[in-house]
Amino acid sequence: MSVFLFSARRLLFPGDARQEAGPRIFMERDMFNIEEELKKLPGKPGVYIMHDAEDAIIYVGKAVSLKNRVRQYFQSSRNKGPKIEKMVTHIARFEYIITDSELEALVLECNLIKEHRPKYNTMLKDDKTYPFIKVSVNEPYPRILFSREMKKDKAKYFGPYTSVGAVKESIELIRKLYQVRSCNRSLPKDQGKERPCLYYHMKQCQAPCQGYISEEEYREKIKSVLAFLNGDYQKTIRELEEKMQQASLEMRFEEAAGCRDLIRDIRKVGERQKITDSTGENKDIIAMAQDRQDAVVQVFFVREGKLIGRDHFYLRVSETDREQDILLSFVKQFYSGTPFIPKELLLQHEIEDVKVLEEWLTRKRGQRVRIRVPKKGTKEKLVELAVRNAQMVLDQDRERIKREEGRTVGAVREIARLLGMGEIHRMEAFDISNISGFESVGSMVVFEKGKAKRSDYRKFKIQTVQGPDDYSSMREVLTRRFERGIREQAQEQEFQGFQKFPELLLMDGGKGQVNIAEEVLAGLSLAIPVCGMVKDDHHRTRGLYFRGEEIPIDHHSEGFKLITRIQDEAHRFAIEYHRLLRSKGQVHSVLDDIPGIGPARRKALMRRYQSVDNIREATVEELKQVESMNEKSAREVYAFFHPENG
Repeated sequence: MSVFLFSARRLLFPGDARQEAGPRIFMERDMFNIEEELKKLPGKPGVYIMHDAEDAIIYVGKAVSLKNRVRQYFQSSRNKGPKIEKMVTHIARFEYIITDSELEALVLECNLIKEHRPKYNTMLKDDKTYPFIKVSVNEPYPRILFSREMKKDKAKYFGPYTSVGAVKESIELIRKLYQVRSCNRSLPKDQGKERPCLYYHMKQCQAPCQGYISEEEYREKIKSVLAFLNGDYQKTIRELEEKMQQASLEMRFEEAAGCRDLIRDIRKVGERQKITDSTGENKDIIAMAQDRQDAVVQVFFVREGKLIGRDHFYLRVSETDREQDILLSFVKQFYSGTPFIPKELLLQHEIEDVKVLEEWLTRKRGQRVRIRVPKKGTKEKLVELAVRNAQMVLDQDRERIKREEGRTVGAVREIARLLGMGEIHRMEAFDISNISGFESVGSMVVFEKGKAKRSDYRKFKIQTVQGPDDYSSMREVLTRRFERGIREQAQEQEFQGFQKFPELLLMDGGKGQVNIAEEVLAGLSLAIPVCGMVKDDHHRTRGLYFRGEEIPIDHHSEGFKLITRIQDEAHRFAIEYHRLLRSKGQVHSVLDDIPGIGPARRKALMRRYQSVDNIREATVEELKQVESMNEKSAREVYAFFHPENG
């Protein structure tokens, strides 16, 4: 069995988990097609995360339907307000996490906003926005309480919830159904000191304050309460429905309406959520989805009881690999490369060597680490959520990968067929940039398997050509490029990136540029095919010039689109270098010409006087007061501006 982690697209990292894990290849931002990604949005509840061009998180939001909500940001007809309008202009890509309910989306949104503090979010204050139901199981006679915060006091908390009214009514309902106390008496210490309260007479409490119910019997009632709050409320709903029907038949409509409202509130409270864990522990939830050759492993990061981020990883697998083996390989690779180890790993499947892995992780962490496969409850539901997100990523990225293969590898195959060539792996394109011959430069861009390989880009400052002579400039660039490559290949020592030669050379022009390239290659005894990118009168590529003839190309084909991208990239790279050289030539201060005045003193003078004119007006004594200036340098400055007094 062989499983290799071959790439991972970074989506969201919590603070203590933002570490590389094995080899990673991040998806290029310019490959993120917003229009295409909008089509793939699911009509499910979840949280969406907007990134800018620097990949910073600038906005986090929740949605009942991700498809409907996220699309609204990119619809021009929508009145979004100035803040959101500005935010949309900075969106380079987005991502999302699906949840089981709007409630889970809301809580996850809150967690992510607190963790990342996005620029365009109105910052939430704290968890007091959301109410909890608290069961004080740490007391001999536990109480059911309304709470605005979750403390580490060994009590059990349920929530947070969105509806304050529903929580209060549900607490009231629980008291009616199970007759548990709500008073603040310290029991059993205060038993018998005061008479029973009104709730005892209303049959909503069995008066543990009087010892009318034993601690064991009371605990059994609390078990029923906990089961109810954990979602086992169907029995109670059935009983209420029977009461509602009976009250309706007997024309006690007010009582029937009360039962109906309580059923509605139970269902609202019964909307269980998994995004916040009352234990407040750190854990990672790991699940996966697999097809014949690829698998995606989804990792949810829970820190201090809150789901604050996730990451997903691609693995190359074979059809015979079992999911258990894939998870085992992933755990070994991922946690060998990350310094933070959580207290608990929750896995989708049982894996081999659990005891050995736990011992290894425990040593790395310095504290006990457990690996579990939850079978029920909140943890099991959270693993299920990770499985669904992994499957969604696998399904959608399968489409993206196919589409990307079409516009890269598929496009290269189209070009090879059009030119009658065999396999093309590497292509290089060249361009010249100058303004009336000033600071002429050349650019070399490289595409491998249809993708830009920026690490192999090279730029050339023209050294032997004066004036605007593109042909001579191109001859110099190509000669320098391939002579350097030949030397590197012969030396077999430290390479500078020129030793690899292309299978196809692309020239930004027609017959003339191609002839220059072929002459250079022939002079160096190199047999590399050369293809020209022929433009029309509007400077748009209309075809290819290859082996003495112009070959038409379908303007709607992926091959044509790739040729255009290569041409634009070579042009862009040359212009950027030329612009850089021009700016360097233009940034010159008169202070540079003063003897003895270096960068530090120039900066100090400008900080003090703000302009050259103000420096010219200063006296020697005033110049001596400037930081890092002495009498000699002050006199040099003064003499430079007042030569008549020198």
